[in-house]
Amino acid sequence: MAELPSNVTNQRKPLMAGRSAVVTGSASGIGRAIALAFAYSGADVHLHTRANRAGLAELREQMTSLGVGGSDFVGDLADSSTCQALVAQTCGSGAVDLWVNNAGVDVLTGPAADWSFDRKLEALWQVDVRATMELSRAVGERMLACGQGNIINIGWDQAEFGMEGDSGQMFAAVKAAVMAFTRSLARSLAPTVRVNCLAPGWIATKWSGNASDYWNRRAQGEALLGRWGTPEDVAAAALFLASEQSQFITGHTLPVNGGFAGPYQGEA
Repeated sequence: MAELPSNVTNQRKPLMAGRSAVVTGSASGIGRAIALAFAYSGADVHLHTRANRAGLAELREQMTSLGVGGSDFVGDLADSSTCQALVAQTCGSGAVDLWVNNAGVDVLTGPAADWSFDRKLEALWQVDVRATMELSRAVGERMLACGQGNIINIGWDQAEFGMEGDSGQMFAAVKAAVMAFTRSLARSLAPTVRVNCLAPGWIATKWSGNASDYWNRRAQGEALLGRWGTPEDVAAAALFLASEQSQFITGHTLPVNGGFAGPYQGEA
């Protein structure tokens, strides 16, 4: 009888025991779910938020109850010096095992929803693209020096197909840049460091709570599975890419969208 591969037989111990991870934008939503998935799997998790200190404190309390460690960092990644400080704090003289660039600017809810197109685009570019690139390059160099590492970025499923409207134009351009960067960085860091990207579809986060009937119908109608995705759905995919179960995958963008059924054809 053939032996099972080690990445299967080793599941008797926590999937990420003894490993360290950084998740940016981890105080709420998808980032919070990813951080918790890593913690439940045994990893020490370094957390980051731009300003949600209460959310970060609550999440750290949960981490502590699970018996895992890590540090907390508060700062705006639109500032390059903040990016440098985050890398310095979390990596020290070496490197973490896993880095997830989840932080992104919310331009759909709150005061930012009323910003001009140009202001929204600039904010998205500075955090979603520039910070992702700066952090990945800095962390990637440290991972190369340490002989191993894993980077996960966050794209968007419809960047591949396009979406009408101002938001579609902005997010498609920004997240397509992240997805293209992921492929190129994977080539630059191979074979030592794996670099992949998640491309979430319609995920039930802060914006979805106030979505109109049209957007609810559209979100469910564009997924073959007929429902909104959850942050936990994305976290499960992140855990797969973070683990040795995906050790032969790099330079890949993994859609997490319930199966894209095609553009919504219903009435607005």
